Amino acid sequence: MKILFIAEGATFAHTARPFVLAQGLLATDHQVTFARAPQYDWLTRDAAFPSVDLPCLPSEVVAERLRKGAPLYDYGTLEQYVRDDLNLIRQVGPDVIIGDFRLSLSVSARLAARPYISICDAYWSPNAPGKLPLPVLPLTRRLPLAIATAAFSLAAPIAFRLHAHSLERVRSKHGLSSLNHDLRNCYTDADLRLFPNFESLFPDLTTEPQDRFLGPIAWSPSTTTLPSIDLTNRQVAYVSMGSSGDLGTLTTLIPALVDSGYEVLLSSGGRSLPALGTAHVRIFDFLSGDAACEAATLVVCNGGSPTSNQALRKGKPVLGIVTNMDQFLNMRSIEKYGAGVAVRSDRATRTQLEHAIARILGDSIYANRAARLAANYHPSGHLDVLQAALQGF
Repeated sequence: MKILFIAEGATFAHTARPFVLAQGLLATDHQVTFARAPQYDWLTRDAAFPSVDLPCLPSEVVAERLRKGAPLYDYGTLEQYVRDDLNLIRQVGPDVIIGDFRLSLSVSARLAARPYISICDAYWSPNAPGKLPLPVLPLTRRLPLAIATAAFSLAAPIAFRLHAHSLERVRSKHGLSSLNHDLRNCYTDADLRLFPNFESLFPDLTTEPQDRFLGPIAWSPSTTTLPSIDLTNRQVAYVSMGSSGDLGTLTTLIPALVDSGYEVLLSSGGRSLPALGTAHVRIFDFLSGDAACEAATLVVCNGGSPTSNQALRKGKPVLGIVTNMDQFLNMRSIEKYGAGVAVRSDRATRTQLEHAIARILGDSIYANRAARLAANYHPSGHLDVLQAALQGF
């Protein structure tokens, strides 16, 4: 089969996850083409399959809209995405399209009459129980949380319809039916949905025939070892705020970890970090996330699924310092399972962080629940699910 992967450039995760799947298909007879934002050319440069540049909204623009709670994509952007998608589909001629947060594929794949598989987190499923939580917004930094939560509850139904409006408008223009102005429908609409999550984190999710749990996916650099570091005298905390975490919290977080007895391995991901100047901290542009999680007893991240998946695959509890809706939803499932603790980035004071660290250190349930997830993880599971899914087309 000819398979076209289309990765949106909003955050690195939406490129890394399909890249892991594409690499997994190398041992098969499938032909793979990988489309990604030009900024991630470094990831695919040495891949054994062809990759092409894909016009994407700059990640900085997406991050700013997330910060403000504004819709991520306007009508003009999505309509241009549809045109770009269709041009690419005509050039490649795929049998199947696999996308990660490329919302325009809800339209373009249908116009091109190609089967469309979406990689999307289970917590965005239209059948996921519970209300959407209050993310960090400008108003939450100024108001008491009780007041901000009440205001958010009143405004959320209208706000989420506004977030869905652009895609609904594009679908209507091209003669496609409405997704009921439901943001979760817009984020997950596809012929088949692949959830890159631990299924046991979502016991209350009602799945549909088009849903499959892939199991956790997380990319790590090709090196599988850590630099030569003596880590024998203190516990190790691996800290990675990814491409969308609040770096400002590091000035409070790092001293709290060091004073709690941790040696800190901090991955900047190539981002510019605030001045830390703290002993017992080793800073790297990039680390092997798998190796760092293996060495750590605690993993601290932005609460998103990529790094938390890495941690839980290695049986390590997670402290998530959360900002956007996606991170809140992911950590909600991890907290409910008992494998981690979330702290709002707009409330990440020294006291709050020390309390969260002490909870994880002082209660073995967090390590035990993370270890239970790791015991049920199968490294090739996601490829087996993907292969079975492709046979259906």
